[in-house]
Amino acid sequence: MEIEFNEFGPEKILEVYDPKTKMHGFTIIFNTALGPGKGGIRMTSNVTKEEVFRLARAMAWKCALADLPFGGAKSGIVSSGKINQEDKDKIVEAFSKAIKPICPSLYVAAPDISMAEHEMEIFAKANGDIQSCTGKPSEMGGIPHELGSTGIGVYHSTIVAIKHLKLKVDKITVAIEGFGNVGTFAAEYLAKDKAKIVAVSDSKGCIYNAAGLNIPELFKVKQETGSVVNYKDGEVIENKKLFELDVDVLIPAAIPDVINQENKNKIKAKAIVSGSNIPMTPELETELHKKGILVVPDFVANAGGVISSYIEFIGGTPEDMFKMVEEKITKNTALVLERSKEKNISPRQAALEIAKERIRNKM
Repeated sequence: MEIEFNEFGPEKILEVYDPKTKMHGFTIIFNTALGPGKGGIRMTSNVTKEEVFRLARAMAWKCALADLPFGGAKSGIVSSGKINQEDKDKIVEAFSKAIKPICPSLYVAAPDISMAEHEMEIFAKANGDIQSCTGKPSEMGGIPHELGSTGIGVYHSTIVAIKHLKLKVDKITVAIEGFGNVGTFAAEYLAKDKAKIVAVSDSKGCIYNAAGLNIPELFKVKQETGSVVNYKDGEVIENKKLFELDVDVLIPAAIPDVINQENKNKIKAKAIVSGSNIPMTPELETELHKKGILVVPDFVANAGGVISSYIEFIGGTPEDMFKMVEEKITKNTALVLERSKEKNISPRQAALEIAKERIRNKM
């Protein structure tokens, strides 16, 4: 896929190289009508400008829909495979210095693949501006994602979807793919509301119990043994079977493209709330919508992470973050589902319309 230019962007494509460290990277700023472009830095051996462009564009829609004063951007650093931490630090430092002229006026960085708090500390120090990135250690004013901003946002989005379908949270059944940072928090909060979570998977397999799983117990098992499959009160089933279960709500919260041509006709859920990025293609979302399955798109449901980044950017507290995640995700999910219903279009189409309107009005 090539980079496509349209009325929204991309505004800037910056490619940088440092002969000393052999750092080769790029930053793509898609649109800054609402504010500086926001988006993480991913460091992989096969990252391309086209991939970074697609992610930067997606960030523009996500920030606009979350109603944040951020535009969309993204960065990629081409890594030469396995490098030690010392060399990695030098590459991050070189990248930060190379893009210093655009941070944070046009671009605010964040961690993505192969990047974490430590790398953001290196980035901020090399850049010379604390606001040049988010995802920093808490002693530098960072708000750790371990507090669950994304998963809690997915929970709030799920509650709106349930009400939209005129279902009661204490009467629904839920299956969650992935029990990492997103899935655990979504599960914890739904369980507190007495939703019956019948299946949870991780990379080792899926645990299923039609009568419901004890989520605090499951979390303990996962922490102690490394996998949900060691939970005693349930049967272990294949991961792919999770998507075929007769549940009210399905939450994909780990890997991309888990809903695909192979299983699309086996889905029995009334609603799918996308906790992970790209759990299915936009075309599939439209197809499922036509079948009467409510699909809350990823950039609506999982915007908790970028809302948390905004709170860090303005120097807010974890309490501010929890409050804003609830307010914004609840309001924007409702807005999207109402427009989808009124115009009889898929929630993704409705969400893109709203995001583009917000950007256009500022332009």
